[in-house]
Amino acid sequence: MLLTPGPTPVPEFVRKAMADVTIHHRTPEFESIFGQTRELLLEIYGMDEVVMLASSGSGAMEACVTNLTTKKALTINSGKFGERFGKICKAFDIPYTEIKNEWNTPVSVEEVIETIKNDKEIDAIFIQICESAGGLRHPVEEIAKEIKALNKNITVVADGITAIGVEKVDTTNLDAVITGSQKALMLPPGLAMIGLSNSAVEKIENSAKGFYFNLATEIKKQKTNTTAWTAATTLIIGLKEILLHIKNSGGFDALYEKTALRAKASREALKAIGCEIYPKAPANAMTTVYTENAPAIRKILKTKYNVNIAGGQDHIKSSIFRINHMGLVEDFEAAWVINAIELAMDELGLRDFDGTANKVFAIETFKGD
Repeated sequence: MLLTPGPTPVPEFVRKAMADVTIHHRTPEFESIFGQTRELLLEIYGMDEVVMLASSGSGAMEACVTNLTTKKALTINSGKFGERFGKICKAFDIPYTEIKNEWNTPVSVEEVIETIKNDKEIDAIFIQICESAGGLRHPVEEIAKEIKALNKNITVVADGITAIGVEKVDTTNLDAVITGSQKALMLPPGLAMIGLSNSAVEKIENSAKGFYFNLATEIKKQKTNTTAWTAATTLIIGLKEILLHIKNSGGFDALYEKTALRAKASREALKAIGCEIYPKAPANAMTTVYTENAPAIRKILKTKYNVNIAGGQDHIKSSIFRINHMGLVEDFEAAWVINAIELAMDELGLRDFDGTANKVFAIETFKGD
């Protein structure tokens, strides 16, 4: 059972769609598929424009940094992926300043606004919606609203790689929102998507840089239902299938509600057996537990209960474990993992197994229903 926060399991009906006969990307047949997929993405984003890139999410991060920063960037670093925005700026000699916090701590609205007020050169901010290194949720919508009230010309770029498809993101004040195929959209890695505001499109038209990741080139082409370079045809076919499935199975809002309920039930169940939830503001994409026994628990889950969950990275590599809630995870699968963790804790002598985790999970799930 794969319950790592990406890659997530690919549903069988999506695998079958992607296993069909390969088609050429410069044909009316594929242009039709591309157009349908594009419309579905615009619906899930609720933004003015969208582009698809044959890359991982990091490629979309690079494209946003290089195409949307004209003077200086502000990056928010509360984990591995916030740190990555700064590394991209450094790689391209783009001036930037960084707000850095511990990986369990979201940035405050006040700190962002104060930084912008004190540095008039900042014209773009880069932040994660969900920082998956620790599973925290930044107050992105509140930050974006305050930034736009202060200066509407500052571009707000949000990494939604572990947020799009997990929750309803208010994109009203966001200029670019990134996501990737291998997370909540339940596809293999290799496709990145960026939702864009009209303001971002205008800025890109005036300042786009690069060759492969030149967003002005892609926007122009993709408006005609094709791509500037070779399209990730198989992944785009799969993306159309999964987005149609979600839309026809209760819609995106129903998926968001189910994911939020599963996340809350998991957190409450784990807290009931003495686990410490790591982030101060947990995201619904995953549940992250802080414990020195993380490696031992993960090993028991994988070898004894056929469950693969993720550990951490860098300085918290052996201090946390992360359970995925993204995608079409069934309640019984989440319950199995919660129960297995309690059994592992019993095996390690941390507490006696009495079924508390599953009881609390069932109660919380019932309350939500």
